[in-house]
Amino acid sequence: MTAPRLDTRDVPPRTVFALEQAGVHPLLARLFAARGVRSPEELDDGLAHLLPPSAMKGVDVAARLLADAIEQRRRIVIVADYDCDGATACAVALRGLAMLGAAPGTVGYVVPDRTVHGYGLTPAIVDLALGQQPQLLVTVDNGIASFDGVAHARAQGLDVLITDHHLPALVDGAVALPDASCIVNPNQPACEFASKSIAGVGVMFYVLLATRAELRSRGRFDGATQPKLDALLDLVALGTVADVVKLDPNNRRLVAQGLKRIRAGRMAPGLAALYAVAKREPARAAAFDFGFTLGPRINAAGRLADMTLGIECLATGDAGRAADLAQHLDTINRERREVEAGMREQAEAALEHLMPEGDPPPALALFDPEFHEGVVGIVAGRLKDRLHRPTFVFALANDGSLKGSGRSIPGFHLRDALDLVAKRHPGVLKRFGGHAMAAGCTLDEEHFDTFDAALQQVAREWLDAATLTRRLLTDGPLALEYFNAETVAALDAQVWGQAFEAPLFCDEVEVLGQRLVAEKHLKLRVKHQGQIRDAIWFGHAEPVGERVRLAYRLSLDEWNGQARVQMVVEAAVGV
Repeated sequence: MTAPRLDTRDVPPRTVFALEQAGVHPLLARLFAARGVRSPEELDDGLAHLLPPSAMKGVDVAARLLADAIEQRRRIVIVADYDCDGATACAVALRGLAMLGAAPGTVGYVVPDRTVHGYGLTPAIVDLALGQQPQLLVTVDNGIASFDGVAHARAQGLDVLITDHHLPALVDGAVALPDASCIVNPNQPACEFASKSIAGVGVMFYVLLATRAELRSRGRFDGATQPKLDALLDLVALGTVADVVKLDPNNRRLVAQGLKRIRAGRMAPGLAALYAVAKREPARAAAFDFGFTLGPRINAAGRLADMTLGIECLATGDAGRAADLAQHLDTINRERREVEAGMREQAEAALEHLMPEGDPPPALALFDPEFHEGVVGIVAGRLKDRLHRPTFVFALANDGSLKGSGRSIPGFHLRDALDLVAKRHPGVLKRFGGHAMAAGCTLDEEHFDTFDAALQQVAREWLDAATLTRRLLTDGPLALEYFNAETVAALDAQVWGQAFEAPLFCDEVEVLGQRLVAEKHLKLRVKHQGQIRDAIWFGHAEPVGERVRLAYRLSLDEWNGQARVQMVVEAAVGV
């Protein structure tokens, strides 16, 4: 991996001053201002500051549909998705509808098998749901482009409520929506809900808030007796971070509220069980846990087994059952790591043929018959990080087609790139969809080379040398006074994530010693601002020079009852 360019974030001094005057810690004021926070109000994570459900288009109709179904004891089936956002959204729907009075046995769910059913509300998934004799289908984290599935469900006499957050499909350049009974999606046309980056689980949570208000207006309960839906925010927080959506102020509030409940021990039994198998302490819960510890264990079920395991773990109220399911998920996740490691080795070997001179093409597309469909997205992300190129990795699907998952770099909108490939080469892409940074597509193996060439052509047109240079935004030097455990605790208490990245400091250091740990991590002893520090670079085995600029995060290294502050290195550039 070539060394990135280390840039320092701009920090508006007036904003820093205003935040400090409002009582924000000076270091945090600088970090927040550099991430776009402009007023102390944006930092207030109280529930009262959440955006109102009424701003979400269609939520009033959705609330009436669900309230009617609850009151009339109509059979509701949730149509879930096979990632962590979809699993948490399904669990939130199951638990939330029960809290709102849905009679036992009237709410069920189905979840696609990614290798059998494909993505979203397909006709095959509708047929699967029909086995539960539903009257209302509710999609979570999917459905916005499910034209055939919605039509099939409506032909069977079913109402269909779509809750989703993905971008709608484009037909002949215009936004097209399926003919559902109701659609709740902040990214549909004419929706004024300000948080366009809310996750699927967040959309479902808002639908439940609106449904509670509708039932309250019907006299089912009053303000004092109404169910406390904030009990669901632990799962909302998990799904929001795991789906890597932009942490705008509203999403940060949802995550912060979920973290507060987990730290206080108020969480679903499944979450407690996942923390136990991951050997993490809920009292010190951080957003990092959702993205790198709990989320992968849930996602592993959808990748290698059946996401029913993940949903059941999150939805159950039985601590013993939750513990068994969490243990099962942990085992599957270990298997996922092994599969991923094998695929990465194969991909690395393929790259040697693609890059004989060591220079990667402007975009990458890789396929191997041995690749596992459930892990292609992870491997694409790893290769993208290593080479800083838009990357697609394909696996052979059960129907003989190739299913690919892509990850992108800033400046290259992956879904738009696929749209352009489809226009230039009609018939090559059977299906495609996604976002700017992540997308998926399906094609026949005979068209792989055409797709590869077409993607590279779009990349040559859209990307320049500056965009193809990996760039790390840092927060500059860390003052000596802040290099302590109190600072680590203060930083860990905040909500960091996508588009609100955790602090990354940058300092010039003298390397006094370096050695490998477990044959794959570089342990460093450095002199920083006249002090001797410990540093570690996980997953990096190449030695560094005697004087380097380190981009690093702060963490506590706890061993034998003692805690020492250490630098966790992200990059090193020689000076």
